[in-house]
Amino acid sequence: MNLADKVIVITGGGQGLGRSMALNLAQHGAKLALIDLNEEALKETVTLVEHAGSSAKYYLANVTNESEVEATFSQINTDFNGIDGLINNAGILRDGMFVKAKDGVVSKKMSLDQFQSVIDVNLTGVFLCGREAAVHMIESGRKGVIINMSSIARGGNMGQTNYAASKAGVVAMTVTWARELGRHGIRVGAIAPGVIRTAMTDAMKPEMRDRLEKMKPVGRLGEADEIAHTVKYIFENDFFTGRVVEIDGGLAM
Repeated sequence: MNLADKVIVITGGGQGLGRSMALNLAQHGAKLALIDLNEEALKETVTLVEHAGSSAKYYLANVTNESEVEATFSQINTDFNGIDGLINNAGILRDGMFVKAKDGVVSKKMSLDQFQSVIDVNLTGVFLCGREAAVHMIESGRKGVIINMSSIARGGNMGQTNYAASKAGVVAMTVTWARELGRHGIRVGAIAPGVIRTAMTDAMKPEMRDRLEKMKPVGRLGEADEIAHTVKYIFENDFFTGRVVEIDGGLAM
């Protein structure tokens, strides 16, 4: 896919990785439709996209709400006269031990709300947005690309029962969609980042951040621009589908 003038939807597009992806794609001529719940952040990203020489519109929507997702994608399709790509980037963390106990005494357990809220955003939200993007791509006859954000945690990680389950599910859906949608000219891929430098990691205690950096063969955290570069690769490589790209500095070996 040549990115010039292509319409790319990004969920969680207001800040962080979503913003980095938007700016990278804008520099290569893509037009952006940004979905988030933070209006101020969305406005800032739209301004940055325009400064990068492209155009963007923003949409306030909860990706866990089916009617909101349907209405938002319909509006995007109308506003841009089609959809060429989707990056399912919106996600949340609500970490905690499955069961916390000491000396045979259970002091805490992961609540259903703590589990379900992460599944709702990270898995159900991906399902809903992916489905609606595919509907509009198929009905318009335009070949498209869907990219789902997974994580190195998809293989299981202490304190992340909810998050790991959601990101493993994202990979399963990615492979399934690639097989189902290929006949319609739609490619589907996933990216599994390791620990990426963000405002959250910058706020960590220095000793904790140092420990994370030393765990990686490359000796540092990943950068948001490196994930954005991978997104661009998947969009532009027309032979890529049904696979997961691990961008984790060699941590998962």
